[in-house]
Amino acid sequence: QVQLVESGGGLVQAGGSLRLSCAASGRTNSYYPMGWFRQAPGKEREFVAGISWSGGSTYYADSVKGRFTISRDNAKNTVYLQMNSLKPEDTAVYYCNAVTASPQWVGVRPAFGSWGQGTQVTVSS
Repeated sequence: QVQLVESGGGLVQAGGSLRLSCAASGRTNSYYPMGWFRQAPGKEREFVAGISWSGGSTYYADSVKGRFTISRDNAKNTVYLQMNSLKPEDTAVYYCNAVTASPQWVGVRPAFGSWGQGTQVTVSS
C-alpha cells in the first residue's frame, strides 16, 4: 500500500513563495510519473504540474506556468513543487499522486487510488 505525505503549505502574502514536498512510502515511485493536484473550496481537483520518472519531461497547467517548478528525487521517493509569485487564486489544498498520461501529458489520471491528507496553501491579497 502506498502512503503519500504532503507538507510545506502555509499562509503567504501574494507574491510570496512556498516549496511543497511529497514523500511516498510503501512502494517505490521511481518508475511513475508524478503530479501535483490542487482543490479549492467548491471546485473540482485539478492537475497543475507533472514530471516524468526520469525528470526529463514536465507539464504545467497554464494557470501556473512560469511560476511553479516541479522536481523529484527518486532516491528519496520525494517530489517537490516550488511555487513562486503566488496569487490568491492559488489558494487550495495541494495533493500529490502518481499519474498515468501520454508522453504529451494528455489524459492525465491519478495512478494510486488513495490520496494523502494534502497540504493547505493560503495566499492573502
